[in-house]
Amino acid sequence: MQRERSMKRKRRRRGIKDMCNRHDCEIPPDLMIEILIRLPTKSFMRFKCVSKQWSPLISGRYFCNRLFTCVTRQQQQQQQPRLYMCLVAKDKQCVLLSSMSPDNTCFVLVDQDLSIPGYFFASVPGLLCFQFGTKACIYNPSTKQLLTLPSVKSDITAQQGQLKTTQYYIGRDPVNDQYKLVCTILIYSKLFANMSSEHWVFTLELGGSWKKVVPLGNYHPHAPATAGRSIDGVVHYLAWVDLYKCAVVSFNIRSEEVTTFLLPRKIWDVPVPALMMKADLIEYDGKLAIFSHSYLKDEGLVELWVLKDAAGKKKWSNMILVLQPCQRHLVHGIDLIVKGTTQDGKVILSPLEMRSQFYILCYDVQNNDLRKVEITGVPRLWLHKECNFDLKFMDESESFIYLEI
Repeated sequence: MQRERSMKRKRRRRGIKDMCNRHDCEIPPDLMIEILIRLPTKSFMRFKCVSKQWSPLISGRYFCNRLFTCVTRQQQQQQQPRLYMCLVAKDKQCVLLSSMSPDNTCFVLVDQDLSIPGYFFASVPGLLCFQFGTKACIYNPSTKQLLTLPSVKSDITAQQGQLKTTQYYIGRDPVNDQYKLVCTILIYSKLFANMSSEHWVFTLELGGSWKKVVPLGNYHPHAPATAGRSIDGVVHYLAWVDLYKCAVVSFNIRSEEVTTFLLPRKIWDVPVPALMMKADLIEYDGKLAIFSHSYLKDEGLVELWVLKDAAGKKKWSNMILVLQPCQRHLVHGIDLIVKGTTQDGKVILSPLEMRSQFYILCYDVQNNDLRKVEITGVPRLWLHKECNFDLKFMDESESFIYLEI
């Protein structure tokens, strides 16, 4: 009896195989793409292993563009950007957490523990960027793909008594749809003396490698002071030329040109700016702006400087904001750091160090209103650790990006 059943199963499989051979059951690529884009993006990395035909199909530019259109349409209807949080303890232990971004609520709940160690420095839609020592890593939280870039072979060497640091930034060329990493390497002595810096760029594509950038004529060697802010295909960050001079450094992702321009003295009024000034770049009304909070914790005062580039001439306009008396207690005596802006333009501030209680402050510059947002659901292990805290808001509309170098 069992032998007869086994023979029937074999004949059935053979019949199906013969039918497929006669009628050619191969699914057309266009139909396959329409089927795949309706499946969860987390499955794509597994699907690449199905066959030699599926791997290039899923990695191809046409598939990515088609998926981007589909996913963007869905997310515009139902999904908000996510808030990614990185905690780094004094013993260098790290954890990456995720939650829905705050809207008008007073708390957010951590709902993902991604368990990826490292301290991230930047993000673009769909990708988080981490730094491990002197190396950069790119992580896709949706597909769980982690890509480590090769180290930069620097042309400058630190002499005895000098320090050497490496800083990474990431941006996207919207014209050619390319993602690029920028590496700034700095060598300096104490108090920013004998400073020398160089820049390298890496295009995230098959066969990519580090390429040295030749600065333009107005270039100033500098020490990066803030995280990068990407606006319209240009990555900007604040940097110190010396203890008393600050500059905005801009890297054009498409042309791969780096420029620096010194800030006017009127933007700060502290004795030793490099040691006392607290400020960062933000995007304000589509323009580059400096959010200066040197006097926020003591006087409840913020200065906002907005860059207006008219006919090639850079002009700064400013406004002074004074916190409402009922909100002064939220910042009094607390050292804060800027963590970027939300989709609706609110400035995100967080304490330099946190323990037992995790929260951020959302500053509505337009209405001069400050709101505290508590972060709940952090793993219990971290509630009593003294740790540094970093966060990024990320639009996941391009979370299907596949990386290959």
